[in-house]
Amino acid sequence: MASRKQTPRNSAAPKTTHLPKGVKVFSSQRMFHGRVFDVYSDRISEPGGIPHIKDVIRHSGSAVILPVQYPAAGSKSAEPQILLERQYRHAAGKYLWEIPAGRLEPGESPLIAAKRELAEETGFRARRWSKLVRYYASPGFLAERMEIFLAEELTHGADSPDDDEIIHFRFFPLSKVLSMIASNRLEDSKTMLAVLLFEKRHHARAKPGVRKK
Repeated sequence: MASRKQTPRNSAAPKTTHLPKGVKVFSSQRMFHGRVFDVYSDRISEPGGIPHIKDVIRHSGSAVILPVQYPAAGSKSAEPQILLERQYRHAAGKYLWEIPAGRLEPGESPLIAAKRELAEETGFRARRWSKLVRYYASPGFLAERMEIFLAEELTHGADSPDDDEIIHFRFFPLSKVLSMIASNRLEDSKTMLAVLLFEKRHHARAKPGVRKK
């Protein structure tokens, strides 16, 4: 996931409207302001009624891309090919295989961000886009919402990664990626979710009597 080239900005303070019944926010104090996220300490009361403190990482949200290339007509393999990136992730202390992703710019739609991130990190563009899922990565303390898009009909051009990004990428057969997940060689959660959802969709389309869209 890219770190965007921009000046630091304040994350949005927690919204106190449209909260579920029984939830109250008494105060919210920003404890840390960083390039990518802010950390707030919120004094709240949840439906149980007991006031307590919740520390929340507030993030603008991310767009995630599952780039898929299908074999040409007459190819020996009928398997879809999944584009994965390999880069060093300091929080994990290791190199990880994962699909492209990046943070939303202020006012940017997830789809526009997805198209930008795919081109910047890999040089690939896609003629066909569809949403797979939207989810919260770790809602116990992280307010980041992630939206995954399937990118198909790929074409390749020039990439433009951030200065601090060293990204290597390659295509893997779908069965290989599934094997990497099963053997714990692929440990990135957004990639696991995207690939498993795609596998389900792909097999549903491939069943006899199911017409591909």
